[in-house]
Amino acid sequence: MAVNTLLQSVNMASPQFKANPFPFYAQLRAENPVYRMTLNRPANNPLWIITRYQDVASILKDERFVKDRKNALTPDQMPKADWRPAFFHIMDNNMLAMDAPDHTRLRVLVHKVFTPARVEQMRLRVQQLADELLDTAAQNKHFDLIEHYALPIPLTVICEVLGIPAADIDKIHRWKKSLMSSVSQPLQRLSKFASFIGFLNYIRNLCHNRRVDPQDDLISALAQADENGEMLSDEELQGMVVLLLVAGHETAVSLISNGTLALLEYPDQFDLLRQNPTLIKSATEEILRYYPSIETATDRYAREDVTIEGITIPRGGQVRVVIASANRDPSQFENPDTLDLTRENNKHLSFGQGIHYCMGAPLARLEGHIAFNTLLARMPNLRLDVPIDSLQWRSGLTFRRLETMPVTF
Repeated sequence: MAVNTLLQSVNMASPQFKANPFPFYAQLRAENPVYRMTLNRPANNPLWIITRYQDVASILKDERFVKDRKNALTPDQMPKADWRPAFFHIMDNNMLAMDAPDHTRLRVLVHKVFTPARVEQMRLRVQQLADELLDTAAQNKHFDLIEHYALPIPLTVICEVLGIPAADIDKIHRWKKSLMSSVSQPLQRLSKFASFIGFLNYIRNLCHNRRVDPQDDLISALAQADENGEMLSDEELQGMVVLLLVAGHETAVSLISNGTLALLEYPDQFDLLRQNPTLIKSATEEILRYYPSIETATDRYAREDVTIEGITIPRGGQVRVVIASANRDPSQFENPDTLDLTRENNKHLSFGQGIHYCMGAPLARLEGHIAFNTLLARMPNLRLDVPIDSLQWRSGLTFRRLETMPVTF
């Protein structure tokens, strides 16, 4: 089936597609590596899908592609930009949606918290959480690996780093779960909107409180930080906290759950890691390559006409690079569709490239190392509690992870 025909029946954001997107990406790499997608989009605002490793790696570092749409639009295009109420602007005031120099200024204020040395100081706490969660899970023979293990570890850690009270973590989780859910009915949309408002109000109040009454936590440090005589505005502080809270744990949740699924799909690799826990570093990198948490990087916009693979993306063109495709490109990786925990020279793109390289990568890796080795050591007979083809994947273009993951041991 030709790619053009195939695309008419493909919804890249659907749970059904998420279950196995890799054959589709292989076909795009081979036949249409720079694809102009207009399905369910206005004809004057196409989405360009980029799938080959070299192209993806290049775009992630290319200053001709920007994250802030306003920096790419022509004067004629500017009036067509989407309008949103001012209340939602804090969602745009974060590093992920900014270009230099604003991005640089904000990153400088927070990067010291996530250096490998600072992250290493969190090792004992992460190990404590992993052990406590498995102690609880071991009281039953069945549990949801995401709800009871993969999610609580990184969510608790990032909340503690930020200074979110322990009593509020469950509330944060409920809001986040509602925000990331797929809804179709009016009442569901209303509930999701209410969660969004509640979440933003909570972050606003918390940031205000840390301004007037600083504590020993990251939010207080950011609220008081002075970089060359400039402090974060209220919207910048709130946007930074939202970004750190969501990105600071969601990728690690996917790493732990997707990685465990991959190990269960490859029993020989499961046993290899269980018997050789010193392989954990290369194993985690291979898991990140094989089942990346981020399937497609967030939107970028061409600020001038750019030609890739003979195709010209016009100024203002919206681009999505597909990390999950680049990580399976046979021109870069030998036997890319095979999980090999001993793989060497594994230059995957799961944490991005360039100025937007994931600042939380050291923490995510540490959490993955501890979560995998602890789980395999304590539950060597772990297995899925349902048929693999019955697992439900979340909808959306950006993340790729399961809704739930019932297991037994």
